[in-house]
Amino acid sequence: MSLAFDDYGRPFIILREQGSKSRIRGIEAVKANILAAKSVARTLRSSLGPKGMDKMLQSPDGDVTITNDGATILEQMEVQNQIGKLLVELSKSQDHEIGDGTTGVVVLAGSLLEQAESLLDMGIHPLRVAEGYEMGCKVATAHLDTIATKWDFSQDNLEPLIQTCMTTLSSKVVGRLKRPMAEICVKAVLAVADLPRKDVNLDLIKVEGKVGGAMADTRLVEGIVIDKDFSHPQMPKELKDVKVAILTCPFEPPKPKTKHKVDIDTVQKFESLRQAEQQYFVDMVQKCKDAGAGLVICQWGFDDEANHLLMHHKLPAIRWVGGVEIELLAMATGARIVPRFEELSPDKLGFAKSVREVGYGTTKDRSIIIEGCPNLSAVTIWVRGGNRMVLDEVRRSLHDALCVARNLVRDNSIVYGGGSAEISCSLAVEAAADQVVGVEQYAMRAFAGMCCCCCCRCINASSVLHPTWG
Repeated sequence: MSLAFDDYGRPFIILREQGSKSRIRGIEAVKANILAAKSVARTLRSSLGPKGMDKMLQSPDGDVTITNDGATILEQMEVQNQIGKLLVELSKSQDHEIGDGTTGVVVLAGSLLEQAESLLDMGIHPLRVAEGYEMGCKVATAHLDTIATKWDFSQDNLEPLIQTCMTTLSSKVVGRLKRPMAEICVKAVLAVADLPRKDVNLDLIKVEGKVGGAMADTRLVEGIVIDKDFSHPQMPKELKDVKVAILTCPFEPPKPKTKHKVDIDTVQKFESLRQAEQQYFVDMVQKCKDAGAGLVICQWGFDDEANHLLMHHKLPAIRWVGGVEIELLAMATGARIVPRFEELSPDKLGFAKSVREVGYGTTKDRSIIIEGCPNLSAVTIWVRGGNRMVLDEVRRSLHDALCVARNLVRDNSIVYGGGSAEISCSLAVEAAADQVVGVEQYAMRAFAGMCCCCCCRCINASSVLHPTWG
């Protein structure tokens, strides 16, 4: 290493070892990429199955995450290798499309690459290996369709959906409460599902929570939960059979868009200005009262003068409600979102049977629960947990169960787990490989070996059994 200077006198370092380094090419590059992918897959292997272990991850900021969700683990790992990043994207795609199995897809991909390494040592070209894998995949998916079982369910018979969701939750932190949690997820999915079209919009299911209480306190709210409180502490904490006005205009006087200056040199002028501003607030409150509103939900805030007048006129209000919550409230209550007070009318009001404010022990946190909405097109799963880490993991677990229930509504075909479906596919691919002429048959047999050994060995190992048993 030596120090040199450029034309402008700026120093830079010359590394003499740089000349001895060379770029790897060919099979060596392929094997290096396979090694990187195997390292990532090996990290997740111990988290697979119902007995899989949780991982404790610490972010650069010091935040700790405890989970066995594959997508979350890979997202927190900050993988630098490009092939490792492809596995991270694979896990994310599985999470977005299916919702569950984020660990399994990475483990399967790592096993496929591990089998491919031995094929490369035999002198088989990587394109031939890929073609053989593609042929084996087609045989396996076709065989899965033949061994799949239809699990029929209805609104009166939810047990098939509940049993499947319980299987998903068995490996999660909520495993000891998998039955009530599965019932909550199934009821939430069916509340927003369009069964004739076999479609479910999971955006209509909110998963919210508060730190405190126990996981057993988690419940399904057939309505909306807003992490807010009434704007004035003296407003009533519970309302029955109330009409709801949803506003996106603030409770404040209009502000001029140009620079302005007001000269006040007497007490009378100041008093007239104060009365004019107060009258403006009174007119806004009166318009809400004339429309028949019993509760005002505003996207923006309002000052103490408007808050006092709302309380004085016995008109409860909630302020600073987010845009997503505003839309869900409009769908659930049947209200129209009103952008101006002049457009407020009785036909644009929604309805709710119950609106109440709840507290949480000795903390100052409050939440608004809106239930009994005429259009049950939006529900909320209200999660409780002892700390923030438990709360986040319960949310991730419920998300997986919700996705599984949604997938069953779309297609109620199932295959049995525990490695039985993989072994059956392995036998089918092995039989099909005997009919293939060419080197692709070696790749198909490697694919079959991966199906037979990968999941079974990982599940046995995480169950504290010998990997070769079963």
